[in-house]
Amino acid sequence: MSAPIVVIGAGIVGVSTAIWLQRAGHRVVLLDKDAPGQAASFGNAGLLAGWAITPVTSPRLWRDAPPMILNPRSPLFIKWRQLPRLLPWFARFLRHTSDAETRRIVAAMDPLISDSVDQHRQLAAGTRAEGWIENSKMGFVYNRKRDFKNDAYMWALKAEYGLSPDVLEGPALRDAEPILSPQIEVMAVLSGWGHVTNPGGYITALADAFVAQGGQVVQAEVTAIHRADGTVREVITDQGPMPCKKLVVTAGAWSREMMQMLGLDVPLIAERGYHVLLEEPSMLPRHPMLMMNGKFGVNPMEMGLRCAGTVEYGDTSQTPSRKPLALLRRHIAQSFPKLTYKSTQDWMGFRPSTPDSLPLIGQIGTSGIYTGFGHQHVGLTAGPKTGRLVAQMIDEQPANQDMSGFDPARYLR
Repeated sequence: MSAPIVVIGAGIVGVSTAIWLQRAGHRVVLLDKDAPGQAASFGNAGLLAGWAITPVTSPRLWRDAPPMILNPRSPLFIKWRQLPRLLPWFARFLRHTSDAETRRIVAAMDPLISDSVDQHRQLAAGTRAEGWIENSKMGFVYNRKRDFKNDAYMWALKAEYGLSPDVLEGPALRDAEPILSPQIEVMAVLSGWGHVTNPGGYITALADAFVAQGGQVVQAEVTAIHRADGTVREVITDQGPMPCKKLVVTAGAWSREMMQMLGLDVPLIAERGYHVLLEEPSMLPRHPMLMMNGKFGVNPMEMGLRCAGTVEYGDTSQTPSRKPLALLRRHIAQSFPKLTYKSTQDWMGFRPSTPDSLPLIGQIGTSGIYTGFGHQHVGLTAGPKTGRLVAQMIDEQPANQDMSGFDPARYLR
């Protein structure tokens, strides 16, 4: 029997890759130090954000970032002790703030995520995971009209890709979402999207379906990757060696460690994100929302109301910072003043972020090693499509979109 294809990382991207490879007739081993569906795949906002085509690195960043960094009530945090380590990444990040670069990133992201709901439904078809996908609208909530007007650049870019919202104010806004504070002035609504009501359970169910069809899940930690004549041959783990004919790295924020085993230094940072789950809430929003002033997503899930967001640049320690969680709670109280709940759960995880906001999807030279990581805030959204694209690359099938923007070679030269 020939060696299998090994996929390192059992989050949404890895599980999706394993399933699409399996459906193409390959023998696949899914390898992770944790059980499937943990880390960022467990704690994300659950939004199928095909509308999230505009990057943070827009021309407005130079104006918006300094006051956000200095304002203790802003949703952007930096662990200042880590700044010397982060400065080279920030320098590369800021190179992408021009209009031309923003448009290049949007043009790459749109075909990757614009059909995200369909991609998830195709991936989950025939499994118990499909019950956790729901159709929904998406509301972008602004405290003040001027805040909405200040986002004109972003909305103009979205409109070029067919994303034009219905703008609600006054009584129409109150009727659409009674949960919102009466002080909130504007909600821009996009229709035709979706969300997942239990991300951790959803991905676990997909992994179970993969195993039921003959796939293998191995819980082990990778310690080395061996190549011979420039081609991958085996993965060394703390449970022993594992031969492989191809290797796919989908380890999220820990993918940089995998690349370092190959002698490659990919500029990937682990951006710390948070969520607060409100258990047994007294009311729920009718659809998911993105609170634009607090920069957090709100998603009604089967276990309660998940409020996920904030950005903290720092280290990969597992100790949460108090300030992002405190700010998130303050914004929740201000946005939903009539809401009560029984209890809360806090969570922190790591988003894998690249300087140009685009993931790495492709083969490293002719090594037989493929990448599928660096999705920043859209890992759940882009997971099924990324897995499908990687499977097509391995089978040497042409992609039905321009993949040059995701080429890992841009960071490996």
